[in-house]
Amino acid sequence: MIAKDIHVSFVLITFILFFIRGIWMIVESDILQRSWTRWLPPIVDTILLASAIVLSVTIHQYPFVDAWLTTKVVALILYIGLGMLALSYGKTKTVRISAWVAAQLCFIYIAAVAITKNPLVLS
Repeated sequence: MIAKDIHVSFVLITFILFFIRGIWMIVESDILQRSWTRWLPPIVDTILLASAIVLSVTIHQYPFVDAWLTTKVVALILYIGLGMLALSYGKTKTVRISAWVAAQLCFIYIAAVAITKNPLVLS
């Protein structure tokens, strides 16, 4: 399925971008201030979200109907919030780094739920 391949590819791309941007935040790199670091992630995330919607419709499984997909959506909201805290709104470097690490753990959980289709994957 093309939608699944696109989705998985953009999952990897968005994670790599987030990870690298976090490293740049930690080392206080000027690269993080370049314009492409602001416009590229939303484009990648839009393609990721669009492919997720197409995939959901294609496999006839939907958030708030299927527990594993509901869990992914809730965890995604948490991941986005942690990412915003890590890269934009964290008041101290300690808060930013802690949020960055927590966001990565959240991302790993989302991926595990996607692979197993089980929200209790960690139990």
